[in-house]
Amino acid sequence: MNTQHLTSSPDDLQYAAKLLQSGQIVGMPTETVYGLAADALNPDAVKKVFEAKGRPADNPLIVHIAALEQISQAAKEIPPLAYALAEAFWPGPLTMIFPKQAQIPMITSGGLDTVGVRMPAHPIAQELIRLAGTPIAAPSGNRSGYPSPTTAEHMLRDMDGRIAAVVDGGACSVGVESTVIAFEGTDGVRILRPGFITKEDLQRVASAVTIDPAILHDIQSGQPVRSPGMKYQHYSPKANVTLLDGSYAAFCAYVHAHQQEQVYALVFDGEGQALDVPFLTYGSNSQEQAQQLFSKLRELDDDHAVQVYVRVPQQDGIGLAVYNRLIRAAGFEVIQL
Repeated sequence: MNTQHLTSSPDDLQYAAKLLQSGQIVGMPTETVYGLAADALNPDAVKKVFEAKGRPADNPLIVHIAALEQISQAAKEIPPLAYALAEAFWPGPLTMIFPKQAQIPMITSGGLDTVGVRMPAHPIAQELIRLAGTPIAAPSGNRSGYPSPTTAEHMLRDMDGRIAAVVDGGACSVGVESTVIAFEGTDGVRILRPGFITKEDLQRVASAVTIDPAILHDIQSGQPVRSPGMKYQHYSPKANVTLLDGSYAAFCAYVHAHQQEQVYALVFDGEGQALDVPFLTYGSNSQEQAQQLFSKLRELDDDHAVQVYVRVPQQDGIGLAVYNRLIRAAGFEVIQL
């Protein structure tokens, strides 16, 4: 199979929608990361997503819709708070978990009785869902465990020959996957996966917002998971990743003491001058770090890095999402300096 590189022209989007309707897999740009799009109601199509990614079957997929009216195709028992959150944050990088409709196949929900639903903000994603005429299941478009793709080129590198086509929508504006929440009581939510929509954002709508402990800790084998991206090692380049938590001076001292061939550092903008090893920077604030993280992890693979030491970002706001991706990329290897 030759994976086609499509543009965002009306003709190419019509063609991509027909591929989805016929049970094929299409790379779809969203504001977060590129996704592997399939008809969420077609179990055979969804099976192809798992096969293309090499994804474990108990890792649920998020269902994407283009209009609020479509939510009832995927979810039931939708609380009033969900509509308030949708008004505040949809279209956008927020996924809400609901009891699933019977027509959502168990393979789509990872064997769970619940399903995550979101309305992406990217205009190409919205148009493709509308043209396909069905809710779209779309996990990140990378091989399972590796950094998510934020450009069409990333996705083609991972998925060439595995899927029918990739629609090129340019670079993703957010750069990390959506915030995932579950409802607690009538007016509370629990953050299962952090993203661009922060705890502080959610507190403007929900009266109680808690952060699930699994965000910062490993989930044991056999333990059920309600959100994608929270089980198994994720987002990892081929290099070993180690987070170093401390001052920049302590970071430099540690890296120099452990210097060897193909050791790299990933630091903040404006840093690196005091290092005697090759380095990349990944932004000066949390939003920039979210936008750049996955592309920089991929660049480290291109540079054949063997060991990467990473400066730890702040752990609140959007920074919590960046830190969550990094600790999973590192297999929870964090050294306090």
